[in-house]
Amino acid sequence: MQKITAQQIRSSFINASRSEAAKLTLPKSFDTLDWETMDFLAWRDAKMPLRGYLVVQGPKGPTGIMLRAPEGGAKKNRSVLCELCRDVFSKDDVLLWVAKRAGQSGRNGNTLGTLICADFLCCRNVRVEPPANEINPDPAAVVLRQIDGLVARTAQFVDRVQGS
Repeated sequence: MQKITAQQIRSSFINASRSEAAKLTLPKSFDTLDWETMDFLAWRDAKMPLRGYLVVQGPKGPTGIMLRAPEGGAKKNRSVLCELCRDVFSKDDVLLWVAKRAGQSGRNGNTLGTLICADFLCCRNVRVEPPANEINPDPAAVVLRQIDGLVARTAQFVDRVQGS
């Protein structure tokens, strides 16, 4: 992902009001982010833990969506798979993150949800090389496929929120 500024982030949101975007809390480590290892920028709001943000780089620049997590967190009686990274090895919680749709549809109360890692660690998860074996003779190639899949699925979710 290309490095983006705080102002670019705040102006990228398609499903948040200007005042909501202005009030958002950037990630604590924003100034030291390793943009080279990120396929998207996502974080939980430190002041409002049930709120999250996801920003992807698109052909027209960054596009951001505001997300809401369920109260009470993840259900502990079952394992679920993150729809973005699809990491089968991660022990991280996965939540149903819900986004208000962009435009009039969102103002009418329409939302869209998907299962995403609770702390948005998808970019890290897809970069973990699986052990080399007969099924995965080239772990680096597996990582590249995982990254491509993550980018595609994240873009599809943002496009669905946008109404494209």
